[in-house]
Amino acid sequence: MTRRPIVLGIDFDNTIVGYDALFHRVARELNVIPATVAANKNAVRDHLNSTGQKDVFTEMQGTVYGARMAGAEACPGVIESLTTFARAGVPFFIISHKTRTPIIGTKHDLHAAARGWLELQGFFDPGRVGLAAERVFFELTKEAKLDRIAACACTHFIDDLPEILFHPDFPHGVERILYDPTGHATTPRPCRRLTSWQMLPELLHS
Repeated sequence: MTRRPIVLGIDFDNTIVGYDALFHRVARELNVIPATVAANKNAVRDHLNSTGQKDVFTEMQGTVYGARMAGAEACPGVIESLTTFARAGVPFFIISHKTRTPIIGTKHDLHAAARGWLELQGFFDPGRVGLAAERVFFELTKEAKLDRIAACACTHFIDDLPEILFHPDFPHGVERILYDPTGHATTPRPCRRLTSWQMLPELLHS
């Protein structure tokens, strides 16, 4: 039986781009966490939630995903891996669920900030990753994201959120791949896991 050609769909936040160091840095600048809080996004969120500062974290998200977006880091190995796939002719799309502006705080255009980050990292540069700008989608709802995965005819989709991969409306026939660099994420049933971007070629062709 002939396997259908791979069309890869990829989430954006916490899958292509990582925010751990940036969230910690911004929180320290605002003096809302002690230095002892671990330098990762979830640790910052948990500390703020536990100290009655949930709205501080919500507003901080708008700042990080907007005005401070350029300071975010690519997840280790993602640019090299996607460059290799692009040069091999494997089509891929970035498909994300992202509000246009923050829920609270300054009304940054989060979609424009994310596209600016991609451009800064060389995703649209033909000499680097070479992704066509029209293959990047920031959808306003989870449902629209799932519809886009289907519309792009993805054969595989990579996301850090089990709630997306195991959503009742996740497109039938699309291979679920959980981006799980810690190896500790829980899922309602087994699925393939991408613990490092370097293992993607083996995972897709196994």
